Amino acid sequence: MIGVFDSGIGGLTVVRRIFDLLPDRRVVYFGDTARLPYGTKSAETVTAYALQDAALLLERGAKLIVVACNSASAVALEALRARFEAPILGVIEPAVQAAARESRSGEIGVIGTRATVDSGIYQRLMAEARPEARVHVQATPLLVSLVEEDWIAQPETLAIVRRYVEPLRDEGIDTLILACTHYPLLAEVIARAAGPEVTLVDPSLETAAALKALLEGDAALAASLGRGDGGEFYVSDITPHFRRIGSQFLGRDVGELRKVALE
Repeated sequence: MIGVFDSGIGGLTVVRRIFDLLPDRRVVYFGDTARLPYGTKSAETVTAYALQDAALLLERGAKLIVVACNSASAVALEALRARFEAPILGVIEPAVQAAARESRSGEIGVIGTRATVDSGIYQRLMAEARPEARVHVQATPLLVSLVEEDWIAQPETLAIVRRYVEPLRDEGIDTLILACTHYPLLAEVIARAAGPEVTLVDPSLETAAALKALLEGDAALAASLGRGDGGEFYVSDITPHFRRIGSQFLGRDVGELRKVALE
């Protein structure tokens, strides 16, 4: 199975893309809903949580881990790869590679949580992928709440998104990375605010594509995952909120939620 974890519900957008591109692969998902959000916590705490999350998924049969959380991908990948033998994929590297390919001018924007933006990870990885590119970052802390409150279609949401995106437009960006797994649900609104000349990069899609390419190039790893469809969904706290909008993120019924306790 493919293991996927996030601090909460947003990682279901990554699972949705995996189901789209790899419909014959089964996913086991963990959302750490009792300890979210990760984006406001220290790097040490996020790393400790990520190690626990990955261990849980491996115990439940995962042979490969996708870190479907920008905050954990920004600070915990090195520790995860040092601790576990299973392949570990984050959501940042695939998005950076896609933006490096897509940008015509090399002026690339990034919107995400404060923790992700403050980490500097997008600038560091872009310097390796396309040294001449310039990365312009913008923290967008209100957007997660707007998605989770289902305010996507509200005029206030477009106004807020425009306020966030305007400084990036002023920098002349032609590519914009949606550096939070909630943001694909706002893609249409963000596209309106950014304008038709700006290409959006969805890390959920790029991560699923990177996973598919990895499996196509590694027959032994692909065979170890087995075959199957659908998923198993675990959370550290079962909330009405998760049940209410989880299916919206996943694009299908989440089904049974199983609660597990982490220390």
